[in-house]
Amino acid sequence: MAFVCLKFIVCAAIIFYSGKRVAKCGDIIAEKTGLGGLWIGVILVAIATSLPEIFTGVGSTVFVNAPDLTVGNLFGANTYNLLNISLLDFLNKGSPLLSSVSIGQLLTAGLSLIPLLIASIGIFLSIRLPQLSFMNISLYSILILIAYMVSVRIIFRFERNQQQIMRELKKEEEILLKYNDIPLKKACILYGVFAIMIAGAGIWLAYIGEELARLLSLGQNFIGSLFLGFATTLPEITVSVAALRIGAKELAVANMLGSNLFNMAIIFLNDIFYRKAPIFKVISQQHIFTAFIVMLMTITVIVGLILKPKKKIRFGLSVYSIMLITIFIVGAYINFILGNK
Repeated sequence: MAFVCLKFIVCAAIIFYSGKRVAKCGDIIAEKTGLGGLWIGVILVAIATSLPEIFTGVGSTVFVNAPDLTVGNLFGANTYNLLNISLLDFLNKGSPLLSSVSIGQLLTAGLSLIPLLIASIGIFLSIRLPQLSFMNISLYSILILIAYMVSVRIIFRFERNQQQIMRELKKEEEILLKYNDIPLKKACILYGVFAIMIAGAGIWLAYIGEELARLLSLGQNFIGSLFLGFATTLPEITVSVAALRIGAKELAVANMLGSNLFNMAIIFLNDIFYRKAPIFKVISQQHIFTAFIVMLMTITVIVGLILKPKKKIRFGLSVYSIMLITIFIVGAYINFILGNK
């Protein structure tokens, strides 16, 4: 057992180290290619920091034959991303974090609920209705991908039309994205190297998760939600904390919300690799509960973005941060109980 835990720590350390550098390289590439500020956080950095989720999913479905691990990992990673907003709020000195970011974050948070809702409905109906699929890919997976692509388009159009937001972000972009001494070619090469390291660690992590589930006699959905979800969100929190420290609050929050949006699209990719059946046909109904927790936490963030509280109330945390922590803890406990049944 101790050796398995050691392997988990080593694997998490590799993801932590490589994820931070992949995101930085993505940041450099964004600067060199002229992409915008909010767009960087929601799309490029979010995808870069979600590489562990992608390759853990590939490892779980292709090599370990454990689709519940990958789906649990994705939902679990989303809960951690939202919990990390509380950490960012604690680290943000002065006013509550969500009170000092743009309305574009509200749009991203709202759109992230759509593929999540599709996934939840798909899991619920999978044992109640005949499976609709195309080339062994579930209809729900296809709808999730479409929802993601439409959401990305909406966010792009919104950012392009919000000139005032872009002017407010300009100073942050200049601070965060000045890499004049690093050529684009070098950034692309380093991006590829560290991405490969994350890919290898992600596949290894799937094996470790399966071994943990067996040794602890816990369900794969619980292991995926708790252990793998934590490890694979290390790049997101590393990048967001770094962004917050240099004043790039928009990027810090957009990375978390953008990762949640992209994580649901990974289900489509996993469905492609899992050739035995449409993935929604074989995954546990327990994932609905974790998805519900993600929804509650996302709605809490949305309320915080709308109400924009003026001050923190206790322990350096805003009211929405305390609610996020509470929902996360209660959800993890119930998941643990369900995993033992």
